[in-house]
Order: sequence, then C-alpha cells, then structure tokens
Amino acid sequence: MFVRTVYVTGDPAKIDTAVRALNTEGRELLEERPGYLGAGVFTDHELGKLLAESWWASEEARSNSDTVMRQHREALLEPFAGTLTVENLQAAVHRSLRVPRMGGGLRVSRVEFDPADADLFTETFRSTVLPRLETLPGLVRTALLIDREHGRGRVGALFVDRASMAASRAGQAAARHEGVAKARVGVVSLEEFEVVHADVLPG
Repeated sequence: MFVRTVYVTGDPAKIDTAVRALNTEGRELLEERPGYLGAGVFTDHELGKLLAESWWASEEARSNSDTVMRQHREALLEPFAGTLTVENLQAAVHRSLRVPRMGGGLRVSRVEFDPADADLFTETFRSTVLPRLETLPGLVRTALLIDREHGRGRVGALFVDRASMAASRAGQAAARHEGVAKARVGVVSLEEFEVVHADVLPG
C-alpha cells in the first residue's frame, strides 16, 4: 500500500474547523478516487497540530488522487493551517489487530536512515520490533512507512484509548531502542496524537 500524509500546524483555537472539513468534504473527495483504501485524521489540540493520512492501492492511484486533492487542500484546511507539509510514503509493514475508534491514541516516531539500508530497516522492524509491539495492551494497528529514495520514514502505533497509549511508552521505548541499534536508524522526533477518525484498513 501507498500513503500520503499531510502535516499541518496552526492556531489551536481553529483546529476543529479543519477537522470538520476533512471529515466531510475531504472524505467525500477521497472516496470518489479510484484505488482509495482508507484515511485517518489525528490531532494535538493543545499545540495545534493535525496529521491526516490517506491509503492507496497503488502509487499511481495516490499520484492521480493528489492532482485533485491539491486543488482543494488549502481551502479545506483554512483558516487553521499556518504550515502544511505533504509527504508520500510506502507501507513497508502494516499490521491491524482490532478496529480503531475515535478517542484513541497514535504515537509517531519519525526516523532517518541510509537509503541503502531500507531493506535492513524493513526486515528488522518486521522480525524484531513488530513482535514486541504486538504484545502491548490496547494496540490497534502498527505500520512502518518509508521513503526509500530519501531515507525517511515513520513508525506509527495506534492504540484503542489514550490510557493504553500512555501505558505503552516504556514498552515501545524498549522496542525502539532495539530496532534502532540493529537497523542503523536515527529517530528525529516522537509525537502523540488523539484519533479523530481512522478507517479499518485491509491487511
């Protein structure tokens, strides 16, 4: 699967306007596009951060959809958006364990690696990190998203509620430490979001 993420920061008091637009008009636009598999909207109301992602069956479907979404993105996110960054990634590993729900938590680790180590990173995540994450109580879904060309990626862990996410911090930190050491990966940021919307994804 292929993923497009939209990372937006702005005035926390205006974030709900953007969320409503993404969950109505934005979702309708996505659902009309061939190859669409699902989407998620995640927020940090305190700091004024919004992460939106859409999942696609092929790289071509993602690219074709962006031609349409680019025309509407700024209007959907006004007046909240102060900064906006779009990133295209491949779902190298994806595992769903249960149905996500509103009010859950998402933890995102942003990473950098030598593009030549993309396969090493993917295999290390699949064989070493994923089994440890799957033991965390309340885990809903986890994914490794990578940009092979530029050596960037994200590890996302979605939890059934915020309490489960908080309780998992030590366990995921241990898994992160082991994976980074084996795969020669650098963690550049760690963030947590509230789940506003997350579709059930295939796989």
